[in-house]
Amino acid sequence: MKMSIRTNTALLIFHFLIGLVALTSCGGRPPAGGPGGPAGPAPYKSGEVYTGPATVFYSFPATIEGEQNVEIRPKVDGFIQKIFVDEGATVHKGQPLFELRNPQYEAAVRSAIAAVKVAEADVQTAEMNVEKVRPLVERKIISDYELKSNQYTLNSKKATLASAKAELVNAKVNVSYTYLTSPSNGIIGSIPYKVGSLVSSTSTNPLTTVYNTSNIYVYFSLNEKQLLEFSRTVKGATLKEKLATMADVSLILADGTEYPAKGRVVTASGLISTETGSVSFRANFPNTLGLIRSGSSATIKIPVNIENAILIPQNATYDMQGQKFVYTLSGKDSTVNTEIHVSANPIGNLYVVESGLKKGDKLVVEGVGNLKPGMAVKPLPANTDSLYAAAGKPSSASHK
Repeated sequence: MKMSIRTNTALLIFHFLIGLVALTSCGGRPPAGGPGGPAGPAPYKSGEVYTGPATVFYSFPATIEGEQNVEIRPKVDGFIQKIFVDEGATVHKGQPLFELRNPQYEAAVRSAIAAVKVAEADVQTAEMNVEKVRPLVERKIISDYELKSNQYTLNSKKATLASAKAELVNAKVNVSYTYLTSPSNGIIGSIPYKVGSLVSSTSTNPLTTVYNTSNIYVYFSLNEKQLLEFSRTVKGATLKEKLATMADVSLILADGTEYPAKGRVVTASGLISTETGSVSFRANFPNTLGLIRSGSSATIKIPVNIENAILIPQNATYDMQGQKFVYTLSGKDSTVNTEIHVSANPIGNLYVVESGLKKGDKLVVEGVGNLKPGMAVKPLPANTDSLYAAAGKPSSASHK
């Protein structure tokens, strides 16, 4: 009995060794054609390129200015006697801001008033002389020479009176210049001078600046390449027509939030700057809540609708020697490395293809880093609804 058990054990060990030798001779792999035979092409998610309507957002850094940035500068010399507002205050048109004091202007007014009174008396005297001589001339008691002489004197006195009145007006205007008011609604900027400071029209700094920000102007620039792309994608024969057909634009503030109101691009410079190689544009935004201040920085987003865009996921691309490629699939489901050119303005996680692909092309959309040209793959249909969701209308029917 013991001998039989030992014999069976020896047979089992012998058959195990024979199987191990067979596996080793096959390189550790199961025999071909068996249940564990060689694997077929590896599965990769793939899908057709999106072709259809899409909205591209062009983003540009921008600077913000108020509708009016008015520097308040004195027209006359004087000492600041009163400051009626504080920095950052909201003011309305005509509201008092500063009062200057310069006694010489008040003295000039008094002197001009006296000169007017003297001139008025001289005119009255000359008129009396004319009236006294006129009847004598009419009776031919004296020659008309005396009448003409007195008339010329009267005209001269009237001219002197007019000059004196003009001097009085000028003196009063100079006095009015010592009382400065706000030229528009807005917000007061910094006030570098204090009460008692001597200021003049030649002072380096203004007394303050009034920023009218009820509407804001957003300035941004496009370089030559961006301008050409803009001209090709926006409808219209002229720049004026293109601006008129553009959709409302958005403003991204410095903290990354989107400004709630929309704006319009209204103007563009007619020439490309030789210094910067760019064209300046201006968009207008309402600022009824006063949220934005002049001098702020932001990013402007301009939507441009494209009727027949070709879009692909960014994950489907790879870079080689400064060029961008994708793996398209041939009729036999083998990979073909295809060079493409894309727009500098993506749509979310999608590239806008300018050249290299056409409607109906299929490509691998995931795992392209593991592929090589001519490699056979097993295409797994990707969910195009989620794949092209950023396009705006990503339904499967829109890209076939």
